[in-house]
Amino acid sequence: MKATEVPAIAGSYLFEPTPYADERGFFCRTFDADVVRSVGIDPDAFVQDSVSRSVRGVLRGLHLRSGAGEAKLVRCSYGRIFDVVVDLRPDSPTYLGRASFELSGETQASLYIPAGCAHGFQALTDTADTSYRIDRPHDPAEDVTIAFDDPDLAIDWPLPVTSVSRRDREAPSLAEVLKHREG
Repeated sequence: MKATEVPAIAGSYLFEPTPYADERGFFCRTFDADVVRSVGIDPDAFVQDSVSRSVRGVLRGLHLRSGAGEAKLVRCSYGRIFDVVVDLRPDSPTYLGRASFELSGETQASLYIPAGCAHGFQALTDTADTSYRIDRPHDPAEDVTIAFDDPDLAIDWPLPVTSVSRRDREAPSLAEVLKHREG
């Protein structure tokens, strides 16, 4: 498994496993505590695993947590997704930086997203399963959502958006979220 730092988001890493394929399919290690530890991430900090299933065009995000934030390890276990991270940590050298990735069940790559970064993704295939390994128990009172179509972010989602949750559809702009955080 190879760990590569994401230049646009300080502290973010892409973990790329080595699938072993044969006529039966493939096998690969999707999490390796030693590799995670080697880049300064505590593998024992993760307390929750979750999965979402989305259909082509569904968009989820942009989400983050207030308070201490929430670090995540995200992987598309089946299908393909277009994954986006926005650095909202005011003290970060990559503050307001953005990075996007295509994650897929073929590669099983995982993306580490540090606490304080917003995250969202769009399903690119008829079915896309996205797995999350999270470092804090979920507290709905800390949920923060930013408009996925905010013109200041200008995220170029690859497909027309077919469905979003009510929360995502009614989300405030990045400027509103930042103003609220400062106030």
